[in-house]
Amino acid sequence: MKNIYLLGECMIELMNTSMNTMKQSFAGDVYNTAVYLKRAFPKTNVHLVTVVGTDRFSQNMMTCFKDENIQSDLVFQSKNKAPGLYAIDLDDNGERSFTYWRENSAARQIMQHINDAAIAQLSQGDMFFFSGISIAVIEPNARASFWHMVDQLIQAGVQIVFDPNYRPRMWSSPGEAKAQFQLAFAKASTVLPGVDDFEQLFAIDTAQGVIDSLAPYPITELIIKNGPASLIVVTQSLNDGHPQEIQVSPVKHVVDTTSAGDSFNGVYLGAKLNDINDFEAINMAAQSAAYVIQHKGAIVDKIGFDEFWQARF
Repeated sequence: MKNIYLLGECMIELMNTSMNTMKQSFAGDVYNTAVYLKRAFPKTNVHLVTVVGTDRFSQNMMTCFKDENIQSDLVFQSKNKAPGLYAIDLDDNGERSFTYWRENSAARQIMQHINDAAIAQLSQGDMFFFSGISIAVIEPNARASFWHMVDQLIQAGVQIVFDPNYRPRMWSSPGEAKAQFQLAFAKASTVLPGVDDFEQLFAIDTAQGVIDSLAPYPITELIIKNGPASLIVVTQSLNDGHPQEIQVSPVKHVVDTTSAGDSFNGVYLGAKLNDINDFEAINMAAQSAAYVIQHKGAIVDKIGFDEFWQARF
């Protein structure tokens, strides 16, 4: 069985259900990716790499990991920190806005727990995934240790996958984010950006601009999320490296876009780990994202998702 390790943060999610009532669940970009990957490809070993606390929310979070069949052998517990929290608000078009409380999140301590034994285990994996949010969450003075770990994984032959997922409020300055992203581009063989990530951070607003900006890096697989209507694919094995645009059927009734990119990432990476070709992997991922954004919350009901998946694939 293939093994993927995903490093990032799982948070407490609050969503308004009425004026004075909120629903509590758990979510976070890397966690969401792990959930959808495991649901779609249950025979793949999916490991979350993060830190939680010892509080009741953390205990419930660990129960959710188990219920989703996500392995938690590299989920560490902090004695003095708790998970971060965010509240989500939706407009009439399903677009979301967030309010965060994550400055003291336990996940910020992740590199304090990554020792030689953890790196040895990560080195046995087939794929290692992280995002721009993953890097932003790590304490700045620990990022050098993170990159050293990534270098060790590359030397061990692990495929490195990066989704920029840029969130301006998480960085002290755009320059700080650019420097960290450039390190990621230099180390990842697969990159899964959205054009909006590059527009916000690099003032690049076209897929071709993204391709040109990443050309100097040793990236062998580039999947660009180019808005709701298309994806741009560039791989060494596809069209001799020439960009290929794949049209995506638009969703007529969008309810919540919170986990659109995360669900796409999870299903796409799961498909590639299971040796499914590029075009079919993208089709699976795009259809899954389309299903997810027609429902509220980052993590949709498991029974409903399973029924959708079995009916389509």
